[in-house]
Amino acid sequence: MAVEEATASLTFRQDLIDTGIVICTEELWKTYVMGSEEVHALRGASLQIHKGEYAAIMGPSGSGKSTLMNLIGCLDSPTKGHYWLAGRLVSELDDDELAYIRNKEIGFVFQTFNLLARATALHNVELPMIYNGTPAEERRERATQALKQVDLGERMLHKPNELSGGQRQRVAIARALVNHPSILLADEPTGNLDSQTGEEIMALFARLHQSGNTIILVTHEPDIAQHAHRVIRLRDGKIERDEKIK
Repeated sequence: MAVEEATASLTFRQDLIDTGIVICTEELWKTYVMGSEEVHALRGASLQIHKGEYAAIMGPSGSGKSTLMNLIGCLDSPTKGHYWLAGRLVSELDDDELAYIRNKEIGFVFQTFNLLARATALHNVELPMIYNGTPAEERRERATQALKQVDLGERMLHKPNELSGGQRQRVAIARALVNHPSILLADEPTGNLDSQTGEEIMALFARLHQSGNTIILVTHEPDIAQHAHRVIRLRDGKIERDEKIK
């Protein structure tokens, strides 16, 4: 009985829920085997992020920031260490549960937008709901609302090649928001944008944070990181510094 209780407490941690911690990593390592060599992309990263936080993960190329983002987003698995998402031990979740998390609980925004070229903005935003079986009428209504939320209500029927880079990123953000995720993960969201458009996208993230979204931003640009309220700096796969800036 004691063993069962210990296993249950490891799999689900009510203490994290009670203190508002949505992300908790403990000593996360990620090691890649390349021929006869081992490359340690992460070397024991431990952090906690509370519901409603706005955090930036910063670091030079090769620091492990994208690896950490992929682990947090359940797109990859750590070599060792523990990761709890909303109190649940991620390594204990099956493929269906992980797919649900990636579709419903976490919204992803990528540097390259990842939009379907031949689909309208509206259809691109509908895609996550198609995958989870949301009825067509509800899909259209929710996608419309998400596009209005990012100030694209009048460009819903435009295809990506008819939109500017900033507008395409807004479509990607609307798609990330459409399932009302608890966490928004953004990987270099301004990387393909000019500085003015990048500032407009960061103003949108600030607005989304004020409305209650938990936002984690990966960037190598100090001026972009300064929009967050907390900066976690990585170097050589380790957390070098973790500071609140607002």
